[in-house]
Amino acid sequence: MATTSEPATVRTAAEVNEQIRALWLRAGGRLSAEERAEYDGLVVEWAAAMRRVA
Repeated sequence: MATTSEPATVRTAAEVNEQIRALWLRAGGRLSAEERAEYDGLVVEWAAAMRRVA
């Protein structure tokens, strides 16, 4: 069975940072386990974006 994968959208550090801030606002400053996992992924994505511009 063949699968196709679309290239991932590459976002800027500013775009990812905006999503991180929105997550914290939605969570009211306390992250659930699911939100923490989302946050961790966003931080990894943000760091990669920062490396691309360095």
